[in-house]
Amino acid sequence: MNTSPPPIVEIRPLASDGEAEACARLMATTEPWITLKRSYVASLAILQDPTREVYVACGANGLAGFLVLCLVGPFTGYIQTICVHPEQRGNGLGTQFVAFAEARITTVSPNVFLCVSSFNPRAQALYERLGYAYVGQLSDYLVRGHSELLYRKSLGPWAEFVPRSAP
Repeated sequence: MNTSPPPIVEIRPLASDGEAEACARLMATTEPWITLKRSYVASLAILQDPTREVYVACGANGLAGFLVLCLVGPFTGYIQTICVHPEQRGNGLGTQFVAFAEARITTVSPNVFLCVSSFNPRAQALYERLGYAYVGQLSDYLVRGHSELLYRKSLGPWAEFVPRSAP
């Protein structure tokens, strides 16, 4: 595990096609997306999906990672992707992304959902440490032989939800 201090990054909305392409390259060439067989073309399609909100984190060395949120559909408040550059992993950027996502999502939903691959115990431990509860398993969901594990963190039921102010 990297013991250096957390990187100083700015998290901001995706700003250009060039940034989307850089994010797609990062996703398609790192785990867990290699195991999930996520190609560059499929990655780019996710990043350019108009129903998604995409945020990037940039540090002194450029792109440190990105976040994809889905705020529509049956699981309003879904963290679809957290991708941290391999050189930035283990130093707090994932935690920073989750906090940013939670702040954004709780402006529209009392629930934050995410899936994590069964072969990614480090990410599972992070989400559990941050208060996410395991909901269930989707066997062979993205690729045969691996499951996606659904997690949820909630402020309470929809009937009692009061939206928070946008970050």
